[in-house]
Amino acid sequence: MERLDAEKQIRELQTIINQYNYEYHVLDKPSVPDAEYDRLMRELIELEEHYPEFRTPDSPTVRVGGAILDMFEKVEHRTPMLSLGNAFNDVDLRDFDRKVRQAVGDPFTYVCELKIDGLAVSLRYEDGLFVKGATRGDGTIGEDITANLRTIKSIPLRIKEPFTMEVRGEAYMPKRSFEALNKAKEERGEEPFANPRNAAAGSLRQLDPKIAASRNLDIFLYAIADLGETGVESHSEGLDLLDTLGFKTNKERQRCADIEEVIAYVEGWVERRPNLPYDIDGIVVKVDSLEQQERLGTTAKSPRWAIAYKFPAEEVVTILKDIMLTVGRTGAITPTAILEPVRVAGTTVQRATLHNEDLIRAKDIKLGDSVVVKKAGDIIPEIVNVLPEKRTGSEVEFTMPTHCPECGSELVRLEGEVALRCINPKCPAQIREGLIHFVSRNAMNIEGLGEKVISQLFAGDLVHDVADIYKLTHEQLIGMERMGEKSVSNLLKAIEGSKGNSLEKLLFGLGIRHVGAKAAKTLAQHFGSMDALQRADAEELTSINEVGGKMAESIVAYFEMEEAADLINELRSAGVNMEYKGPKPVTAAESDSFFAGKTIVLTGKLEQLSRNEAKEKIEALGGNVAGSVSKKTDLVIAGEDAGSKLAKAQDLGLEVWDEERMLEELNK
Repeated sequence: MERLDAEKQIRELQTIINQYNYEYHVLDKPSVPDAEYDRLMRELIELEEHYPEFRTPDSPTVRVGGAILDMFEKVEHRTPMLSLGNAFNDVDLRDFDRKVRQAVGDPFTYVCELKIDGLAVSLRYEDGLFVKGATRGDGTIGEDITANLRTIKSIPLRIKEPFTMEVRGEAYMPKRSFEALNKAKEERGEEPFANPRNAAAGSLRQLDPKIAASRNLDIFLYAIADLGETGVESHSEGLDLLDTLGFKTNKERQRCADIEEVIAYVEGWVERRPNLPYDIDGIVVKVDSLEQQERLGTTAKSPRWAIAYKFPAEEVVTILKDIMLTVGRTGAITPTAILEPVRVAGTTVQRATLHNEDLIRAKDIKLGDSVVVKKAGDIIPEIVNVLPEKRTGSEVEFTMPTHCPECGSELVRLEGEVALRCINPKCPAQIREGLIHFVSRNAMNIEGLGEKVISQLFAGDLVHDVADIYKLTHEQLIGMERMGEKSVSNLLKAIEGSKGNSLEKLLFGLGIRHVGAKAAKTLAQHFGSMDALQRADAEELTSINEVGGKMAESIVAYFEMEEAADLINELRSAGVNMEYKGPKPVTAAESDSFFAGKTIVLTGKLEQLSRNEAKEKIEALGGNVAGSVSKKTDLVIAGEDAGSKLAKAQDLGLEVWDEERMLEELNK
């Protein structure tokens, strides 16, 4: 084929396939069968492989995912991505309406939109071409995830007018895609995602765009960040313009003449919410007029012209059929309620956490009870209370056992603890849970070695401790259930790759009592190597900020065990790294920040930063972020719904800041 003919054919195929994408993914009105679409796409891929000079940034072939990235670059948003204030009931909505009326005075209307439970993103177009996409981040700085966003077929790679503009939207995972993804993960023995939002966020933060491409994500655009010379005068006109340009917006939006119409819209969606093919967690209410929005203005963290109504946690009644006991890696015995299956917040729930025996007694829970169940944060099922008026007399009191359900050893309750524990170090349940913990994301992060695979390996007598993971061979794995050639190869590569992890990952993975992920990093940074930590005594350990007496005793006791020394030597012989690889922490002496040398506690919900982001920023300036309030605390930073930690800080007369004050200090 001549070059000119090839270029012409490539351009024609790009145009027609992009049109088919728009019809299928935006309009939901496909005009050709899937087989015809696939045939044209294969033809385009072959042509672009032969004539790569004719492949353009808006070619539909970019949606299959490109080269693996080394890291995500930081992106500064040209217009800040502010968070929204929250309303939880009609009173909050009417209070918002009152403030708007006081500030605006003139007649005004609202626009109500479904609050999609996904990941907020910003898309940049130059002369109509999609050039950059970023996460919200802290509202000012996000991460460049352009390569992953290009794989979402409802995002136009070129819009219908040559505008230079920035638009905002919510990337999400449809329920159908979420269910398929989790089914595949479970079949591979991997931990499933907790909810579609986590799955969407995890997909868009993959360094390999092909993974994002395989996850079937979608997006709704909800705003134009810089309107420029578009002539748009209201938010609803802006949404209509997005439709005209080829973007996908949510069609369930509604203009409301007053707050009563808003409340009626909210109440309607409380009932209809489970029927949607995607998750929503509330309703966004905005003043429609852009001129009035400008007059209302913003605070440092949220606009005064918009609010997010958050749905209350759905509560349902079902029957408690049984209480099952599990043994954790530390030997703690945890009761779990087995329920008559019931739909809660869009999913079927059959189990709920009961935490410990004291909670069962406090709530007077009996086998056979009618119980009220909700999902805490729309994620974790829990029993709210029982309905004693529904008792028939056939209910049975639950009694905790005296011996371990796994190994039969006598259970003990250690001083100062609520949980019953099995203290048999050879308890098979504890060994299995310890292995699962070792390979988990916050520990050695061995992808492909999930709970089901670990259980198979343990049951097959292939692993007895964590060092055995590094002795696994192709021959041992290939005969296991659902372990084909590719799965085995990928797993062995993941195991080999984990050897290079920094020391804190290994420390956390070992499961030393009282040593969490944060403490593991602190210890790794301070000592630098496993050898140095093994030599440390209790006095040296307690001299480190955040290491108390109990933790120090536990660390010393662990390293004094002959079994622990043998295990570490085995891991070292297998090539597992024993050194800290991260940056050296900033000391108070090296920083001139207000936070340097101070002990700070974060509590409540932060709007512009996650708790982890705030913690990292404070620690980078030489501060120490603690988990509890005490007389040694220098400062408490309180977000929304701050509870007992804030109350204790006030009782102690400690200094308390809000998030806005913290951000001012962080940005100096």
